[in-house]
Amino acid sequence: MEKIYFDHAATTPVRAEVLEAMLPYFTEQYGNPSSIYEIARSAKKALETARDKSAAALGADPAEIFFTGGGTESDNWAIRGIAELYENKGSHIISSRIEHHAVLHTCESLKKRGFEVTYLPVDEDGIIRISDLEKAIRPDTILITIMTANNEIGSIQPIEAIGALARAKGIAFHTDAVQAVGHVPINVKSHNIDMLSLSAHKLYGPKGVGALYVKKGIPLRSFIFGGGQERGRRAGTENIPGIVALGRAIELAVSEMEEDSRRLTALRNKLIDGILASVPHTRLNGSKDKRLPNNVNVSFEFIEGESLLLLLDMKGIFASSGSACTSGSLDPSHVLLAIGLSHEKAHGSLRITLGRSSTEEQAEYFLKELPPIVSRLRDMSPLYEEYLKTSRQRISK
Repeated sequence: MEKIYFDHAATTPVRAEVLEAMLPYFTEQYGNPSSIYEIARSAKKALETARDKSAAALGADPAEIFFTGGGTESDNWAIRGIAELYENKGSHIISSRIEHHAVLHTCESLKKRGFEVTYLPVDEDGIIRISDLEKAIRPDTILITIMTANNEIGSIQPIEAIGALARAKGIAFHTDAVQAVGHVPINVKSHNIDMLSLSAHKLYGPKGVGALYVKKGIPLRSFIFGGGQERGRRAGTENIPGIVALGRAIELAVSEMEEDSRRLTALRNKLIDGILASVPHTRLNGSKDKRLPNNVNVSFEFIEGESLLLLLDMKGIFASSGSACTSGSLDPSHVLLAIGLSHEKAHGSLRITLGRSSTEEQAEYFLKELPPIVSRLRDMSPLYEEYLKTSRQRISK
């Protein structure tokens, strides 16, 4: 049985070109870039080359790129760093109700220290309203942190408009772009982004390495203390193989983005149309147009998403019901609740995220296997039985 991986938002396999680029830095070029001899200088050069590539992908300057242990660390550093930097200026932060938990939990930790956080609502497509953002801004607002694209429903936020408003008001703007980098065009200068988080393992790079873009002139304080690495802003001997891999991965992703986006958008729409046409009592979560090219998120009434995932797994299809970071939670997705779904409908969600290995044949196989699985689960559902009973009574009247 062919294994079909439809969970690229959770993580991606390291592609061959990326692995090839990083391997020498485990063995032959293993030097510590803080030393001065030949293999150390080689590691230092590789580090700065990766920084150049990462900066070029974002329209940034190399000096504005700081390597981290991943997207979560980058989010924490940006948000807590700004809070500490500007706490004498104000204590108000604006975010949204559908942020990743790396942002939400960081904001909650700051509330315990006396900061105030406004969580903007989103519309039924999962997109904030600029008018709501304008109303939420106060004289003591020091940070706006809004994700570029949602990791569950794929909705793309109006980042350029948010950045323009933040710049006009003199407020720092951070965006979690972990799901967006390499999938949609991003330019930190034209979008007025002050800080941006990204992660290698969403780009066919390894886990455990990411980056934070910090606009020149923002004196963000150190997040990890120790040595003088990353220009004294992020201590710890650099993960050279991982950083080299990130540089190569982001370089490839940006160079192939237009072609990949076109192919994946067509495949995404095929799946959305096919699911909605073949499975009744199903809704698409998020906008069909303002969404990531590879994201499909639907909710099926009268079933549990976990049971659906197990049956799909038996057919060799690997998908998810939401964020991989909360897959062990029994609570419904905070993202789906924010766009107006009931707890019952939120529990019946399915997220498919496509990638380089995804094909038309895989999509067709999925569309063939899905309807009987949903039908089987509904046949066992008391809620569905009650719905059919009520429908028959209504018709008989």
